[in-house]
Amino acid sequence: MAQSSVTREVLNPSGGAGGTFAVLHTEASPGWGGQEIRILEETDRLLARGHRVLIACQPQSRILPEARKRGLECRAVRMRGSFDLLAMGALRRIIRRDKIDIVHTHSSIDSWLALGTKFLGVPVVRSRHVSIPVHKDPVRTFVYRHISDVIITSGETIRQMILASTGVSPEKVVSIPAGVDLQKFRPDNSGESVRAEFGIGSSSPLVGIVGMLRGSKGHEFFVRAAEKVLVKAPEARFLVVGDGSRREGVTRLVRELGLQQKVILAGYREDIPEVMAALDILVLASVRTEATSQVIPQAYATGKPVVATQVGGIAEVVMPGATGVLVPPRDVGALAQGILTLLEDSDLARRMGEEGRKFAEQHLSIEKMMAATETVYRNLLAQRAPKKLSS
Repeated sequence: MAQSSVTREVLNPSGGAGGTFAVLHTEASPGWGGQEIRILEETDRLLARGHRVLIACQPQSRILPEARKRGLECRAVRMRGSFDLLAMGALRRIIRRDKIDIVHTHSSIDSWLALGTKFLGVPVVRSRHVSIPVHKDPVRTFVYRHISDVIITSGETIRQMILASTGVSPEKVVSIPAGVDLQKFRPDNSGESVRAEFGIGSSSPLVGIVGMLRGSKGHEFFVRAAEKVLVKAPEARFLVVGDGSRREGVTRLVRELGLQQKVILAGYREDIPEVMAALDILVLASVRTEATSQVIPQAYATGKPVVATQVGGIAEVVMPGATGVLVPPRDVGALAQGILTLLEDSDLARRMGEEGRKFAEQHLSIEKMMAATETVYRNLLAQRAPKKLSS
């Protein structure tokens, strides 16, 4: 039986610009990476601020058990495609039953599915986490122009890309880079347990790459750069932290180059603060797409310098000569030289680490990220006019 039309204020009297509100994060991707981790971090922080937050995700996704491990409220929704009417109906029921004030989408499929929520008078926020270009045709840009009320990008580079490709008004797109927990990632953290686990002494420089092993992250270039660095710095060790579809290929390359004793594949780990503390240098070798990155702020907060490629929004957070070294993507020689520059000049590396910590404190704290995100939500709720619900 159809529900009688009622105003949204009656359905959800707790929502509003001045009080607490309820957010539904949707994530159709089954994978695991910085995007999913950011959703969990935002959920944790919103809950700590007194709001109610739910996550709707695929039944077989990685984010579902990770969210439940944290005690977060989740709804398993099978999202088969952009126009999955069953999924749209499931999301509508969640919004009604849980009195959701804001829907925040994170991937392509769930952003299209948010079309089904527009008739409920619920504002939609669309996050764009990656620097993959958006095609300019009207169908591809429909999500940004007509479904999303606000678009949050993880950096200014991506914001400019969205503006250029979708034609939406500048005030509709907000850049909010990933933030870092400055209490969890600290210069006085100890990485001794990580070094001891892999038999790396304090006299051996440790260079690491942290992230999912997928093609866009450039792990093969990191390994080949390690081979070149070892010619001049044979005492160095290299740590690959993460797992993913390219693990077998990276393992094979390490073996082909005879680097089994120098390059360590540590797999997926949750002790990232200790990993960062164990490193002397963090490398980001992305080749195709990258936001402003989550691992760079983590390295900065721990007082570590960075060698990174000029991809996506990385140049927004790496200041050459001040907090790290920027090199062209896919350039093994330049990547190796960037690492050697810091290995051979410990004073420079230390100064860059100190500047990185200052930069993180001033610009990249998770508190700043959440304050900006909450402002987006509150502005949307303040602008929302009373609307009728239809069944």
